[in-house]
Amino acid sequence: MIDSSTPAGFRSLGQPTARRIARQAVERGRAGRTLLVHGPSGAAKGAFVDDLLALLFCAGGDSADRPCNACRGCRYARARTHPDLVIGSPQAWRERRSSGESIVAAARRWLLDAAGAPVVAERRVVLIEHADRANEQIQNALLKTLEEPTDRHIFVLVADEARGLLPTIRSRCQPLRIGAVPREELVAFLMEARRLPADQADVLARIADGLTGTALSYADDPELLTWRRRVQAELLSLLERGRAERFGSIRDLLDETVRRIPQAVEQGDEDARTPAAVQRAAAMVLVEVWISLTRDLVVAAVGRAELAPSRQLAPELSALAERIGPTSLVTMAALLERIHAGLGESAAPKLALEAAMLAWPMLPELRDR
Repeated sequence: MIDSSTPAGFRSLGQPTARRIARQAVERGRAGRTLLVHGPSGAAKGAFVDDLLALLFCAGGDSADRPCNACRGCRYARARTHPDLVIGSPQAWRERRSSGESIVAAARRWLLDAAGAPVVAERRVVLIEHADRANEQIQNALLKTLEEPTDRHIFVLVADEARGLLPTIRSRCQPLRIGAVPREELVAFLMEARRLPADQADVLARIADGLTGTALSYADDPELLTWRRRVQAELLSLLERGRAERFGSIRDLLDETVRRIPQAVEQGDEDARTPAAVQRAAAMVLVEVWISLTRDLVVAAVGRAELAPSRQLAPELSALAERIGPTSLVTMAALLERIHAGLGESAAPKLALEAAMLAWPMLPELRDR
């Protein structure tokens, strides 16, 4: 049954490159066996995955118009109830394991079940969410599955950090990167979806760095925006304080982030639930805010403060940036990027944040104290 009143096409925002790659692959029958949808946690990858599933299952007319969003395949795909869609994740494997069964054994059992024949569609789609949070043993089991050739299955892996997957898995994937969307598009979406006034939608779009999911989180949870404002204000205040005060402050910020951002650590395998892993996930969230603030300080230091989203939350940003100058801020931004990457590869969170705090610039009048 076709509902002709339903608009065709992708419903997620932006992502022209990922859309083009996905469309061309499906139109030419070259979707391959494994697609990797990856990008920052606030990039609304789930919305793009919904589009991708509809595209893969669409039974509408012209392939150039897919997904039609009206056929049964599209509707069931978007509802994630299609009989040939199998969904798994480290969290699901942990929760559904049998008594005494390890998460690795549960994942292997699930992969074996997922390899069944399609029921109504030409191929079965195996969706693995948070694939980068699976441990090495599970990823090796997944790799063996991907190495077995079959035209009856398409695997869709979803990850925040592509480098969290084994290189041998990445080499078998068609990457589809999901990132920021144009600010004008995001502002228009927030005004329509959340009925926000234009000025408020613009502020949220700027602060979210164009990430749809992050902007929606701020729109739906004002306390989250308050937390970000508090983190930025504390980091800026530390520019004017000596080293003795810095380490205590960064530890307090980490503890608050653990309490405030539980969703950063609610997925993953058993190892991701340990105190160190929980702190590491929170530290990554904290460093992401720090990176954004530092980039804005660089922009303000070269006289373009009007382009700095953080200025919306911290009016003092411009004056501080001018006093510090761009050179040390550029160096700091690069260091924070390396620290963020290190945290993704199991660096100790407290040591990583203390290293960042040692490098955090001081105002010139404090350097010789």
